[in-house]
Amino acid sequence: MVGEMIDVPGELVASQERFNGDAGRAFVADLPRRAAEFLERWRLRVDGPPMYGMCALVLPVVRAAGTPAVLKLQFLDEESAGEPVALRVWDGDGAVRLLEYDAVTGSLLLERLDETRMLTYVPDSRAAALVIARLLARLTSVPAPEGMRRLGDIAQAMLDEAPRALERIPGPADRRLLADCAAAVREVVSEPGDRLLHWDLHYDNVLAADREPWLAIDPKPLAGDPGFELFPALDNRFEPDDIVWRFDAMTEVLGLERERARAWTLGRVLQNSLWATKAGRPLPPDHLEIARSLRG
Repeated sequence: MVGEMIDVPGELVASQERFNGDAGRAFVADLPRRAAEFLERWRLRVDGPPMYGMCALVLPVVRAAGTPAVLKLQFLDEESAGEPVALRVWDGDGAVRLLEYDAVTGSLLLERLDETRMLTYVPDSRAAALVIARLLARLTSVPAPEGMRRLGDIAQAMLDEAPRALERIPGPADRRLLADCAAAVREVVSEPGDRLLHWDLHYDNVLAADREPWLAIDPKPLAGDPGFELFPALDNRFEPDDIVWRFDAMTEVLGLERERARAWTLGRVLQNSLWATKAGRPLPPDHLEIARSLRG
């Protein structure tokens, strides 16, 4: 039975229950049936133990012609719905290649990369940040297709929410810092950009490949300004002394106007802080340090 061939990790079950409630539990319960359906439909054979993230189960598979691939079974929401659209636009240029897609369930068949070689494992964090920058320069070189989520809408919603959220932040210094982040976003919100953004390009989302040294995976795409892309490479593998170096190096590689990129990076700090405040969690100290470093 195919259902016995897959093991749904407890961490995936827990994250689905936490973030998606009853819908997440239903998604997890349906995974054995869904795996069986797409293994049969796309003529696939499981070729190793399952992998997983917060929102998806990934099965290494082999296609009928003998080509290795991965079957990604994910919870379909606003973010994941944009993934195949972006991957089709990029068509393997800087990103994993999409082989098959099911619009009803959001299931994807993707080329197989080397999951044992993440950019996270490159010892030199500065070299790794430059890899991210070069990939972003390629990915954001194309306009976003019609129907993609838009950064302008997301930014305006943040600005609408910020005044109430700031009232719930106890520390006056943190309140001032986030108020400055909101002020920076107000300066650029009228020109949100139209490039195709990955939105979540951190070091774990870059894998080694045979056809290229590094390729991006797991986009949560937006239409917007490439300056909104820099934050994950500053926050992940966090090194306080390297914040400004990474920021300056990445803006140079991407050819970005520094002040606009700074404003959109502060926008990412604001976005994450609003999420934390809404969930009743403390503000992430690394995020606040990034904001302080870039605020000057």
